[in-house]
Amino acid sequence: MSRRQLSQLILLRSRLPRAAQPLRRTYATSSSSAKSNGSSRVFNAAALAGIGAVTVSAVAYTVASQKHTKFDARSLAELDERTKREKGINEQSPMRLRMEKFIREQQKAIVSALEEVDGKKFRADEWTRPNGGGGLSCVLQEGNVFEKAGVNISVVYGTLPKAAMEKMRANHKTLDADVEQLDFYALGLSMVLHPSNPMAPTVHLNYRYFETMRPDGTSQAWWFGGGSDLTPSYLFDEDAVHFHKTLKEACDKHDKDYYPRFKKWCDDYFSNKHRNESRGVGGIFFDDLDETVADADNTFAFVQDCLKSFLPSYLPIINKRKDMPFTAKEKEWQQVRRGRYVEFNLVHDRGTAFGLNVPGSRVESILMSLPLTASWRYMYEPEPKTREHRLVEVLREPKEWV
Repeated sequence: MSRRQLSQLILLRSRLPRAAQPLRRTYATSSSSAKSNGSSRVFNAAALAGIGAVTVSAVAYTVASQKHTKFDARSLAELDERTKREKGINEQSPMRLRMEKFIREQQKAIVSALEEVDGKKFRADEWTRPNGGGGLSCVLQEGNVFEKAGVNISVVYGTLPKAAMEKMRANHKTLDADVEQLDFYALGLSMVLHPSNPMAPTVHLNYRYFETMRPDGTSQAWWFGGGSDLTPSYLFDEDAVHFHKTLKEACDKHDKDYYPRFKKWCDDYFSNKHRNESRGVGGIFFDDLDETVADADNTFAFVQDCLKSFLPSYLPIINKRKDMPFTAKEKEWQQVRRGRYVEFNLVHDRGTAFGLNVPGSRVESILMSLPLTASWRYMYEPEPKTREHRLVEVLREPKEWV
């Protein structure tokens, strides 16, 4: 473009009606959104009709000038909020927005079902982060059934430093090795339920999505993680069988190898290695599940089925055990087992460590998983041939339940 042509274009743009100004900005932003979705730029002819060819030229020029705009975590968060507000979420939306919509729906369904079991309402705290994102923490404390229960959603837009990227690259070779930092998006639904009755088991669930971004806002790498596991103080074999069978059915719909693989992963991961015992009787656990395993839509479908299996896996158990009689000694044993739960979360859990190290993290939400009460008795061991002793034996040698 010659100097004269450029001057004419600037003059024409200066004479545009004021109403055209927001339109130019809108389409400049939409071009980045289209690029992040891997689709071509499409102009809405109906919206441009009546404004004229001069406006089209000005808009096109603005779009072209914006194609190298650098996105950071904040600008990506703003783009996502605008997309949700103006377009809604559908099957063509970025995976991070589809996953967010799904887990918000599941949080609502789970909270509603647990309120029906307990008879009391969860407290809902919505919070935001300075750079975009936020979450909804739903907590029930000192209920009729649950001494403490939390069902939380967290959405994080942030920046990974070089050291964190190096650690992640061990499992994700596609991460860019030539940058000093990388913008990321992390989303998760995390739940821990601690029933009051020692005969009713604690249960944990977490499903999450992680994505790193290129400077232009497009996805650079992505993966899913998650699972759920059961932690009883008193072992009822039929409960463990039911819990594992429900998870296996969800896994088998997608890959017969998933359940045995992810069951072993759960046994290995949820382990208090310093005590040589598992945290509970397990379930499934997986991390870093990405395009090397399946495409995004298939992996997302697998995660959906696993998360939807939670209520069928746990509600029959809690309804059967919540009103059983128990003694003061049995309550004391529950406190000891809760102490083991705390040890794992604070010493070994990667999610807790990651959350606490993210700048601006909401500590109350991260530590929601800890029980309201717990105890640590010095050199405490259960008596041989008791129910307490059998539980410890199983935790030291994980069983195949189905």
